[in-house]
Amino acid sequence: MSKPFDMELFLAGVLTGSHATRRRHVRQAKIIQAEIAERWQRETPWSWQRKHLAWFIKHRLVRSSEASRYYYLLTVRLLARRLEKSWVFDV
Repeated sequence: MSKPFDMELFLAGVLTGSHATRRRHVRQAKIIQAEIAERWQRETPWSWQRKHLAWFIKHRLVRSSEASRYYYLLTVRLLARRLEKSWVFDV
C-alpha cells in the first residue's frame, strides 16, 4: 500500500512568505496535482512535463479572474523551481 503524495512536504524547501501565502501555494498545488492526475494519470510532480503545467494554465484557468491566474502562475513557477526545471510560463 502506498501513501498519498504529500504536496506540502514536496514544497517545503521552496515555500517562503507568510503562513497564508504558504497555505495558498499548497492548496493551489494540490488543485493542480488533482487536475493533472485526472487528465494524464500523473500522480506526482516528478512525473510531470512542462506541457502538463502549460495545459493547466491555458485550459483550466480560462474562466478565472486575472488575479487568480496570476496567483496560480506563481504556484506553477514555485513547482518548477522545486523540480529544478527552467520552464517559463506566460499567462
